[in-house]
Amino acid sequence: MEYHNPVLLKETVDGLAIKADGVYVDVTFGGGGHSKEILSRLGENGKLFAFDQDKDALENTIDDPRFTLIHENFRYIKRFLRFHGVKQVDGVLADFGVSSHQFDVAERGFSTRFEADLDMRMNQQNDLSAFHVVNEYEEEQLKQVFLQYGELRAAPAMARLIVEYRKTEPIITSEQLKNVLRKFLPPRHENKVLAQIYQAIRIEVNQEIEVLKEFLEQTPEVLFKGGRLSFISYHSLEDRLVKRFIRNGMFEGEPERDMFGNFEVPLKKVNGLIVPTKEEINMNSRARSAKLRIAEKL
Repeated sequence: MEYHNPVLLKETVDGLAIKADGVYVDVTFGGGGHSKEILSRLGENGKLFAFDQDKDALENTIDDPRFTLIHENFRYIKRFLRFHGVKQVDGVLADFGVSSHQFDVAERGFSTRFEADLDMRMNQQNDLSAFHVVNEYEEEQLKQVFLQYGELRAAPAMARLIVEYRKTEPIITSEQLKNVLRKFLPPRHENKVLAQIYQAIRIEVNQEIEVLKEFLEQTPEVLFKGGRLSFISYHSLEDRLVKRFIRNGMFEGEPERDMFGNFEVPLKKVNGLIVPTKEEINMNSRARSAKLRIAEKL
């Protein structure tokens, strides 16, 4: 079984406009597909740093003197690049999706297909798991998780039902959670609603939105002038943040304008939105919701 089939491989690496002697970062190493493609385009003086917080990904490390794998969350990109003596780089690549490996290993608890303990931690050393979210969050907290991260209209009723059920026994497995929420899973839409529920819990467990914001805010400082960002998002919450940050360097509101109505931003978008071809989606169904955005440091 392949660890992870990289999405938009050529397009994402093309977006970095690789220089043979440049320094690049792949902040979502996973199976190493994007990293290998970057290395194939670098000369002997080029450098590639990669980040992955999942210890399983460490087994995919690449034996290449130009390559360094950092076992950390990419929210710490600036800190750990500086630890390695690097202040600025020529490009940063990110594929924000869950890896195929994480979905396919049942005990990780990411997939709706398997009976498994509630987990969903990308970093298995973290204390917060899906079990804690489902069994220990207050009703209002649960409601907000389902509303904000799953965009579920039935969020208030779902949260209420979970809190009522766990008064009698804890919800330990994915199958238990499905059964508790069965009335919200109509047969025709069961997989879609389950995917939204799982997405909401996973985002909360891994603090994905906070991590993404912290990471994005560091990218202009980490890039050389003319350096590139090449980012793949899979759901609208991520993509909206990436799109807004590229457009005006903020997540909310608008940048301050001068008396002529102009404003300065750290980045400019390169080309338009890129999505997978039908051929790629047929070969890899997990690519179907991928959206690639490329930006350059001004």
